[in-house]
Amino acid sequence: MNEHSLHSAIKDWYSLPNKRKLSSLVKNHEVRLVYPIPERKWIVRITKSGELVSKRKSPRKGRLVDLFYELVSIPHLIARENFSLEVLMIEEEEIRCNDGKGSWRRRGVSIKDRRLINITDRALFENEVDFLRFLPRDLKRPFTNHSLADLTGVPINLTRKMTYCLRKMGAIIRVGKNGRESILTDLA
Repeated sequence: MNEHSLHSAIKDWYSLPNKRKLSSLVKNHEVRLVYPIPERKWIVRITKSGELVSKRKSPRKGRLVDLFYELVSIPHLIARENFSLEVLMIEEEEIRCNDGKGSWRRRGVSIKDRRLINITDRALFENEVDFLRFLPRDLKRPFTNHSLADLTGVPINLTRKMTYCLRKMGAIIRVGKNGRESILTDLA
């Protein structure tokens, strides 16, 4: 009942011909978690009556690596045979209304809806090996969170979430410590 049009549009997109249907997933007991990341976002402001006030492009740009902000709570599922994760890079409109009921961070502005504009790319992760794409080929093994962050340009807090997930799903292991920092390597 609280489904935004973004989620509805993604479900519609998956029901296109030549896509797996929910009934076949349920029949086989497979679960595919679909996670959208807004690569580009437009902020649309409306009045309480629904009239357009303004529309602007958000300066924030989502990246595939952002999935680790959410994946950190379920990395153990990746090792399960019937689980897969599909990340959709999308363009969306976020509809906002200054009704005084929203988050204090947005100064009372509510998010009324999120609308899918386009799916620009997708990435499927079916097992822990698929996640090794986040480790650059020129990364020297063994490595630390700091060396990985320096090479990828990913903020250190997100790099730590990434390596935590990779360790929990069995894609990398800790081979030592240097002070408080873990020394890590992949299993390949």
